[in-house]
Amino acid sequence: QVQLVESGGGLAQAGGSLRLSCRASGRSLSTYVMGWFRQAPGKEREFVAIISWDGAMTTYVDSVKGRFTISRDNAENTAHLQMNSLKTEDTAVYYCAAGLAYVRDSAKYIYWGQGTQVTVAS
Repeated sequence: QVQLVESGGGLAQAGGSLRLSCRASGRSLSTYVMGWFRQAPGKEREFVAIISWDGAMTTYVDSVKGRFTISRDNAENTAHLQMNSLKTEDTAVYYCAAGLAYVRDSAKYIYWGQGTQVTVAS
């Protein structure tokens, strides 16, 4: 069993930055794909970014390319999402997730954090 806990959310101004972290406990994340997803009020949960188990591959949704960077530190059992040039439309609850397949489909992820709120003000 893996427990995931996100941190780093909060309020930012448009154009600003936040860094989200996802810390795992229970077992090592080193064999899992890590994903970040988000859900805005009244909308479905959407894929944001994923990173392969070794960090060699990353994939982003088009709307965050060039602004967000996903990374991981297997030694620290953590994953991160660096968010720069934030926009008001980035406002959402952000979730990290761990899975075995390198896919965007949230249904394929096994473990989920509780989410952290990101609010971007204009």
